[in-house]
Amino acid sequence: MPTKKLKPIAAVLGSLALAGSLTACGGDSAASDADVVTVYSADGLKGESGDGWYDRIFKDFEKETGIKVEYVEGGSGEVVQRAVREKNNVQADVLVTLPPFIQQADGKGLLAKYTPAGADQVSGADKAADGTWTSVVNNYFGFIYNKKELKQAPTTWEDLLDPRYKGRLQYSTPGVAGDGTAVVIKAMHDFGGEQPAMDYLGRLQANNVGPSASTGKLGPKVDKGELHVANGDVQMSYAQSRTMPNIGLWFPAPEGGRPTSFALPYAAGLVNGAPHSENGRKLLDHMLGQKAQAQVSGIGGGFSSRKDVKATDQTAIALTKVMEGVEIFEPDWTDIDKNLTRYVDAWKSATGS
Repeated sequence: MPTKKLKPIAAVLGSLALAGSLTACGGDSAASDADVVTVYSADGLKGESGDGWYDRIFKDFEKETGIKVEYVEGGSGEVVQRAVREKNNVQADVLVTLPPFIQQADGKGLLAKYTPAGADQVSGADKAADGTWTSVVNNYFGFIYNKKELKQAPTTWEDLLDPRYKGRLQYSTPGVAGDGTAVVIKAMHDFGGEQPAMDYLGRLQANNVGPSASTGKLGPKVDKGELHVANGDVQMSYAQSRTMPNIGLWFPAPEGGRPTSFALPYAAGLVNGAPHSENGRKLLDHMLGQKAQAQVSGIGGGFSSRKDVKATDQTAIALTKVMEGVEIFEPDWTDIDKNLTRYVDAWKSATGS
């Protein structure tokens, strides 16, 4: 299936104007055929070499239904902004993005109510109460480091202030990338509030390379040693480490505390006014089906969204070990959705971005 990508942009959260557009690939419209379904998705689930979870399940879906999947990839915030821009001329059928952008999409009226088959096996915290979105791959926020350049991973946030990381550290842009936004969310939790977190991120800026619209692009830089530390998430980073052997996962801890993380699932919803809504429903059913969910860990490097799918493959066992000793907290997504623009603006002010 062809992949279309949103060009990197410098975006303000909620802005309707995009500086980038779809790269030319397979026609003027992503939705020009009755036997097509168009997916706008945050990056991370499609493999670098065609070996990711999306690659497998889309191929199976096309074979089983005859419906071609058109795939458009961008940062978590970018794909939502694209859908907002197209609200009067809807192109996407299915939207997949990370919190808090899935809540933002719902709040902007971009999602239609649809409960995929199997959604009853998804925990309440991983789906919308009003039925507009459902987690299809569970995941956790984390950081990565170069195992060759660093004999052991950093331990705390404070470790990253060391001058040896100057020009060797980068995290994706809050308000544009889901994992970049997660940096702000985790810092606010670990430092005990908005202002302490912004004070820290302001100091960290001395070592930060600069903005990146895509978290996925940071993994190869860490593997090559261009960067020594970057943000990521468990699913994407573990999947990348299969072909990028220098990538290691870690979770920053507050000074004197345990490493922390929080759930950051890939959440999918049917786009309101989708040109091929029936095909979108079929794809959502397929994504949450037992066969596709059983492949989430072994192929995708993530965690199944269904409680009745118990992965026992080697990847699942390895992922369990990755999460050992990590304290999981639950963000107040209602507050974050309501105040995210303010938090992003505070980050920009603190870092001069």
